[in-house]
Amino acid sequence: MPSPTRLLALAALLISVTAIVPPSQKGAPNQTPDDFTPATPDNDLIAQTANQVDQKSAPPVDAPPNADVPPTSVTAIDGTVTNSTIDGVSASNSTRRRDVGRLGRRQSKFEKIFDGLPADQHDASIQGTAYLTYTVVNNATYNVQACLDWCAGIDECVFVNVYYEFNNYLLDFVFGEKSNLKCAAYGDIHTAAEKLNFGGQQSYPQLGNETVPLTYITQSSGWGLSGIKEAVTPDGYELVFGPTGGANNAPGYMGFAFIDKYDVDACAALCNGRGVDANGGGCAYFNIWRAVVDGIPTTYTCSMYYLVADESTAVNFGQGSLVVTLSRGYARKSVLIDGGFEGYTECDDFCFTASYANWIGTSSSGSSLDASIFFYPPYAHTGHGSGLLGSAPGLNNQTGTLKPAQPLTTDAGVNYVVQCFMSSAFSGPKIEAAAKVDIMWNGVRVGGTSGFTEYALVEASVVGTGSDELAFVGGASPAWTFIDDCKLITPYFVTLKIVGTMLEKAICGSADASCFRPALVTAAFCHTIQIRTLRMLSALEVDRIRVAEIDAQIRDLEHSLATLRFYIFCMPTARKECRIRVAEIDAQIRDLEHFLATL
Repeated sequence: MPSPTRLLALAALLISVTAIVPPSQKGAPNQTPDDFTPATPDNDLIAQTANQVDQKSAPPVDAPPNADVPPTSVTAIDGTVTNSTIDGVSASNSTRRRDVGRLGRRQSKFEKIFDGLPADQHDASIQGTAYLTYTVVNNATYNVQACLDWCAGIDECVFVNVYYEFNNYLLDFVFGEKSNLKCAAYGDIHTAAEKLNFGGQQSYPQLGNETVPLTYITQSSGWGLSGIKEAVTPDGYELVFGPTGGANNAPGYMGFAFIDKYDVDACAALCNGRGVDANGGGCAYFNIWRAVVDGIPTTYTCSMYYLVADESTAVNFGQGSLVVTLSRGYARKSVLIDGGFEGYTECDDFCFTASYANWIGTSSSGSSLDASIFFYPPYAHTGHGSGLLGSAPGLNNQTGTLKPAQPLTTDAGVNYVVQCFMSSAFSGPKIEAAAKVDIMWNGVRVGGTSGFTEYALVEASVVGTGSDELAFVGGASPAWTFIDDCKLITPYFVTLKIVGTMLEKAICGSADASCFRPALVTAAFCHTIQIRTLRMLSALEVDRIRVAEIDAQIRDLEHSLATLRFYIFCMPTARKECRIRVAEIDAQIRDLEHFLATL
């Protein structure tokens, strides 16, 4: 026979159960009111970071021509200046489309933006954003057309700067083209106000005490596309609005990143890999825009959101001399239609149903409303709609099933993630301890939740077959569970396409094995790319102090590699100096690997 204490506890529980007003009668949840307000962009921080980041560049004096266009770099994340490279990001079997320029499709031919100074006067080349690569063409004449034809063959190129560069030893004697007429390609349009690179570098080797001539530039002209529009939509996304002159100032903000080119694919990769927000789940939307300061392109911003925004909130037109341009919004596609139950709109206050066009609720045999959909903002995680498992009137303790009205159209063999916010808190901690929900994928349990919990993100990994059945099974009144803001999205994958042959072309040049060991640098280079990618795409969860230390080591290593490259391209007499540099790099690699191993 139960003890008196046990009987009193059971009696108290029975009284509390009978005192609960069920959801179907508009009962009030027995939980702490959610006073959370979704964040909006910190526009002051974005503007402040734009003043700290310098994304302007030009062809380095010691770089060989015809290098591959480098992958898009991240120059700042959430106000922290960095230098992280996205080499290749793909979602399962999907591919990133690179068939047109990143600013948009080419609509017309090139036109002259500005003239160069007369041949007998020193000039300056462009120091601007979105530098891509350069080539040299026959310098017998000022061959603009050859430069334009070359630029037209580069997907991202929308502007080319044509100029002569004198006293460049590598152009004059080392590189096979033996030409000093440069064509510098850019992914953005630039003006004469950005002619800031006047040369003045030492390229010729120092021989004794003789004076070494410095580089200088003449006849620097600029040519750009006269019409640019319609950026290509990334795989897995759909265009919501743009281009306009206003950036989103919307709820559900997760953070921002600066990238060194206007690259919607890179923004999509950042959104995919942003990580999960505890209040809103994964990134569902991004807004890409260009900042123009005093008429000059300065930064390219990717703002990420867990709530989908639209043009109605694109009301940030800039601050001070910073003007927002080329603003576009993209929503991440979810295979799951109406995962927030917002499609149920049979009232404007309070109502519920067993099924509607997008979702079907199924009850146990002989019962009804063991699974239902509600229009009532107090029950929802966001918006007005939510699903409920458990008898809505509180008439039984049977389980119910909620599932999409149609099978999900997936890609066979592709990995997906089910994300839902679930709350088992309506009846309080004691009663809701019995709550349980299973996430079913084609009849197999793949995840779920149990026990008392206020709205929290629940995830499950699945593999598509082409046509899949998703279902949520559970609920046992009065241990109800609400479900809201569900998504079925592809997870994030990182592909590092760093290979030794690329490094040999970019760094080693014609060095022999006794002077340079590419395998050693290849390993260290891969390590640096991996830590940068990991840090960038995990929202800087690594301690920022450690990140700063690693960044400093990466910069030192890159400086050493750049110097080493110069010696490699120089005469064989430089091999002794080259070996000294290799020893220095070895030490830096060991230090860097030690840091990486401690993370």
